[in-house]
Amino acid sequence: MAVEEASSTTMSNGHHGHHGHHDVKGTTTIADSVVASIAGIATRDATGVHAMGSGLSRTLGAARDKMARSDDVTRGVRVEVGERQTAVDVDVVVEYGYPITRTSDDIRTGIVEAVENMTGLEVAEVNIDVLDVHLPDSDDGDSGGSSRTR
Repeated sequence: MAVEEASSTTMSNGHHGHHGHHDVKGTTTIADSVVASIAGIATRDATGVHAMGSGLSRTLGAARDKMARSDDVTRGVRVEVGERQTAVDVDVVVEYGYPITRTSDDIRTGIVEAVENMTGLEVAEVNIDVLDVHLPDSDDGDSGGSSRTR
C-alpha cells in the first residue's frame, strides 16, 4: 500500500524517466535481510553503541568477517516483516559512560527513520537488549594492566 502511494505521488507528472508509465501495476517485496541490514546500519550509527550481537556471535562473526573481508551489519539484528509493518529486535553492547536510555532512544529513532524512509514499512516496535557494557581498556588483552601504567 505504502509503495503504491509513494509511486503515484512521485510519478504524478510522468516525467521521471519512465516514459509516462506512471500507472504500471505490480508488487514490491522487501526481504527480511534488507530490513535487517538497514536496521543494523542505523544501530551502529547511534551514539554509545560499541558492538552488536552476543559475545559468541561477535567472536564467530569477527572470524567470518576477517575471512570474508566484510562486516556483517545484520549481526545482533532480528526482524519480522509483514505486508505493511515490521518489528525489529537488536542486541547491543554499550560504551561505558553513555546513558543507556539515551543510546536506546537514538537506536530506536535511527531505526524507525531509516527503515520507514527506505522501505515505506511502518516500524511497529524496536526492542533493544543491552547485553553488556564495554569498558575502555577491555580490548587490549593485557590481563595484568600494571606494565602499561608504570
